[in-house]
Amino acid sequence: MLLRQLEYLVALARERHFTRAADACFVSQPSLSAAIRKLEHELDVPIVRRGRRYEGLTPEGERVLAWAHRILAERDALRQELSAMRGGLTGTLRLGAIPTALTAASLLTTPFCAKHPMARVSLESLSSREITDGLAEFALDAAMTYLDEDTLRHIRTIPLYEERYVLLTPDEGPLAGQRSARWAQAAALPLCLLSPRMRNRRIMDGCFAADGVAATPAVESDTVAGLYAHLADGNWSSVISHAWLHMFGVPEGMRVLPLDGPAHGPRVGLVLGDRDPESVLARELWETARQAGVRDTLDDVLRRHLGGRAGTR
Repeated sequence: MLLRQLEYLVALARERHFTRAADACFVSQPSLSAAIRKLEHELDVPIVRRGRRYEGLTPEGERVLAWAHRILAERDALRQELSAMRGGLTGTLRLGAIPTALTAASLLTTPFCAKHPMARVSLESLSSREITDGLAEFALDAAMTYLDEDTLRHIRTIPLYEERYVLLTPDEGPLAGQRSARWAQAAALPLCLLSPRMRNRRIMDGCFAADGVAATPAVESDTVAGLYAHLADGNWSSVISHAWLHMFGVPEGMRVLPLDGPAHGPRVGLVLGDRDPESVLARELWETARQAGVRDTLDDVLRRHLGGRAGTR
């Protein structure tokens, strides 16, 4: 059995298409198909359910796939250990992040890369479910996500910060002169918010409901950048997480108002799969997170935009 055959199987399970899997592995489709047939012969089990097109894996194939993920992860861990012994960590750290935490990812990746200049980082925006699957299948080394997700299993966690929600609104808008706002007041404004399928939006909807209202935004987006693109023209308001201020700041002509209600939202943290052997890259990112002071940095950003009032709410 060759490691290359296992790589082909992992690619096929990911792409669910023989030609796309072959393209991802930089081989011809007949070569990939032949390698997987050889793997079936060597293991003496059917791995792929074949029809006119790819139809999935057999039960035996699913078990082989799970071992393939593990074996390839152990190969990568060995390479990382040896590179560290040679005096410089190499390889690619595969980091996933929920979209609302992407704006704070540089607070980890920048010091990580400074400490390990020969290593690379692959950062991907993923849903909570995709992060759970990626960690379980060894497709991710680490991730930034909400720590109270029910789907998280067999992981190690380190809290990074608690989301704090504030209102971005025009300087000369209906709330001009106010030093804070209620969620009900925010709901009455022309709003841009994240789409309801995103966890952050569902949390905010709960805050609106607690103040006796429901938000009906005129614009919804599945990215933070999509929201900010609308805020730039000064006609809209948005409820945002304070972590977004780190990347996007406050558009010209707008101001930040604290919202009456809970001082903190859910915790965002770094999560690693609880596995053996451990990814050396993940372990080094863990150490970076312990020393990065992400929470303090984001609180300082919020305090600056609130004119020193962040600690009062």
